[in-house]
Amino acid sequence: MFDFSKRLAGLLVVLTLVSCRPVPPELVTNPLPISASDDIAPEALKQRIDRVLDFTLNHRHLNTQDHAAWQILHGSLAFGRQFPVIHEGEAISVVDYLAQGGKMNGWTIERGNKIQTDDPANPKFGMRAITEPGTRAGQGHFDQWLAILSQCDVPPEATFVVGPDTFTMTNFVQQVQLDISRNHLREFSWTLIGLTKYFPTDHAWTDSTGKAWSIGDLAQIEIDQGLANGACGGTHRLIGLSMALNRRKQAGLPIDGPWAEAEQLIQESIENARKYQNPNGALSVNYFARPGSSPDLAENLGTSGHTLEFLSISLTDEQLQEEWVRRAASYLCEVFERTEEVSLECGALYHAAHGLALYRERAFSPGNESAK
Repeated sequence: MFDFSKRLAGLLVVLTLVSCRPVPPELVTNPLPISASDDIAPEALKQRIDRVLDFTLNHRHLNTQDHAAWQILHGSLAFGRQFPVIHEGEAISVVDYLAQGGKMNGWTIERGNKIQTDDPANPKFGMRAITEPGTRAGQGHFDQWLAILSQCDVPPEATFVVGPDTFTMTNFVQQVQLDISRNHLREFSWTLIGLTKYFPTDHAWTDSTGKAWSIGDLAQIEIDQGLANGACGGTHRLIGLSMALNRRKQAGLPIDGPWAEAEQLIQESIENARKYQNPNGALSVNYFARPGSSPDLAENLGTSGHTLEFLSISLTDEQLQEEWVRRAASYLCEVFERTEEVSLECGALYHAAHGLALYRERAFSPGNESAK
């Protein structure tokens, strides 16, 4: 596995930082099609991915003065608890910084509902992350922060200091359950990722309005909405469903009802991603709807990156070794390499890095004999 911790020692050595702010399209537009490397032998590809991830971690630095939570937490999605933010000239893990009461633009947390406990004299409250749809500073989707922190393997007992309050990760999860009816957009992609990290997929509860919910209900709502109106071509919806379905399979629970429908949607989307792949290895800029290519490297970073992220979660070990997937990973490496000297939009950048990191971890794991 790519070891992020070993890459942090010299983090502040390079003082000329490359951020991930958006840049004019002409800076990352290449009128000629990129050809994925002919050399996609497993070991060569693994080393190439390591170089790309190493550069992205150690040379694209974010700081609390110039960057907001939306940008910074996307970095944590890609690199987990090891991802640092620079605060007052020093590097600190983003998760540790927030846990210790650190502030950043867009990390907007408030005290939620009173949580029932066995000690009435010591009341506990839920931790609510404020949602700001469409933002590029705060939480842009309901439960986005929960999804990211859960993928950083933050344990239930971990604490977060917010002003005078100290919340646990459990308090965060409890509040999300209570607030399900507040999600007026009925967008549960991120909710599925977070809740299935801490609960089995047959979990059920009652929200603050008295309405009964289950994780299966959230999955069914996501399926019914389809991909056409989903964020980033529906990739987030597919990622939420895939992670929940994987956890259900691992628990040995039946794949029926909404879970069978989720399986069908995921498999259809995998096939469309393969079918619509461009000759140079890029995945379609139209995601799963139809073929499509673009000379804009920034656009390809976002589309191929999000799609590879989904594929790296949903494909079997054997499928990850198929040539078309290797070509997609190789192409994405080339996009990273060609954009090293320019700033990039953080969502596209770190979802693509996450896709490569997941692919690297699974495709080249010691137990995967087909990777050798």
